[in-house]
Amino acid sequence: MQITEQLRKPVKEVNYLNVENTDRYRPILRFFYLKYERMKYWLYQEDVYEALREDPYFAHYTIEQCQQDLATLAGWGNLVTIQDSKNVRTLEEFKNRRYQYQLSEYTVEIERMVIRLENLLVEGASLEPSLLERMKEALARLPQMADAPIGQAYGWWQGLENDFVRLNQNYQDYMRALNSARAEELMRTQEFLVFKDHLIEYLRTFVKALQQNASMIEATIRNADSAQIEQILEKIVEYEMNIPRIDAQPEHTAIRERMHGKWLSIEEWFVTKGTQEAEASKVFDATNEIIRKITRYATRLSEMSNLGANRREEYFKVAEMFGKCQQIHEAHRLAACVFGIESPLHLKGDMPRATDSIHSSIYEEDPCIIKLAPRTRTYHEKANRPQIADQSQEQARIRQELLERLQRERALLDSYIQDSRLDFAALPTIEPQIRDTFLLWLSKALENEHQRGKTEDGRTYHLEGSWEETCILHCTDGTFQMPAFVICFED
Repeated sequence: MQITEQLRKPVKEVNYLNVENTDRYRPILRFFYLKYERMKYWLYQEDVYEALREDPYFAHYTIEQCQQDLATLAGWGNLVTIQDSKNVRTLEEFKNRRYQYQLSEYTVEIERMVIRLENLLVEGASLEPSLLERMKEALARLPQMADAPIGQAYGWWQGLENDFVRLNQNYQDYMRALNSARAEELMRTQEFLVFKDHLIEYLRTFVKALQQNASMIEATIRNADSAQIEQILEKIVEYEMNIPRIDAQPEHTAIRERMHGKWLSIEEWFVTKGTQEAEASKVFDATNEIIRKITRYATRLSEMSNLGANRREEYFKVAEMFGKCQQIHEAHRLAACVFGIESPLHLKGDMPRATDSIHSSIYEEDPCIIKLAPRTRTYHEKANRPQIADQSQEQARIRQELLERLQRERALLDSYIQDSRLDFAALPTIEPQIRDTFLLWLSKALENEHQRGKTEDGRTYHLEGSWEETCILHCTDGTFQMPAFVICFED
């Protein structure tokens, strides 16, 4: 994604939706929008004031407030102003600047969006299999559009684009409604059983249309000539560039990238590329999953309704039948008919048996366990996750070894300290790690204004000596000259 300057700047035109005087700004702009729909673009301040005063909420609204509100909206870019100088007769009237107001382009689109949001729950979304049919027929005419006139190619493209946008948006909105919390609550009620069959049939019709048309659309796109597609898109770009516009003329490169992006979206929706699954396949799986969920809810509701049925008479009749049995074997046969299943499921396979006798009863055989996996695309074997091992003993051992090592190092460092003094000039040949520790103590004291410091185990010390006197410090990896400082420990 390219972050442009236009994307980073704030949109002041939406300020009127959430500010202190929103209850006045929104009715004003809604009045302008309704007049705009009736092709009355320019309005005077008096028109707005009289329209608002008709509502009881604006009974105390003044002309000064109206003028102030219009000026604020004009400052935010919601209204475009022009001075009306046609009916001016005196210089005083010209100085008063009687303005006409018109909605800006941004505000028109914002009001359209707000109206769609207000009617979102009323309009709803739907699945239209006819859109897939129209897209299939339109893409079948793709080779003809390469030689068609520019106007006909543009009309063909507009129809294809509109159908694709409606198909994508309507499906997403409809699936969002079915997966909402409100839909989950409705699926748990008994009223859901009334229209669940109609809903399942509606979804299956869409799935069937998707399965029939998506494969044909994919084959058409795969077999399409890339040169013809480029030729058609260039015609569409040329038509867009030839549309006369009063405002700034769009750039050829921007329009071309936008058209190629739209065609790429259509291609990715229907065509599978490598490991990237087509969006149509995801839609197919998601819709089938919704159907399965609806069926599960309906089954649970049916079971719950059957649990409350009064079967007293049935049980009494069954008890009478058992009472008339003369032998236990007769009662067993009756129980198999009453409590067993009418058509038992027979499993056929190579099952190990303890005996080859054909007279052996099934109750005498050892049980055979057969693992069954669900026949769904989304099923995966559960991974065996190893348990977290107890490392407390290992941690205690490592801690003890660390403490012992620190004690050995401290004893080694203390062996070089004589009478609470560490004289660098009197040190013998030492190891590099011992030297680094001593130099660390020295640097801490030199960084302190009082030349004092503290070791890792809490002992305080100060420095003695000066930079003029030097000494040679011998180490196993070499020697170097340094000031002959002395570290004096205080406790």
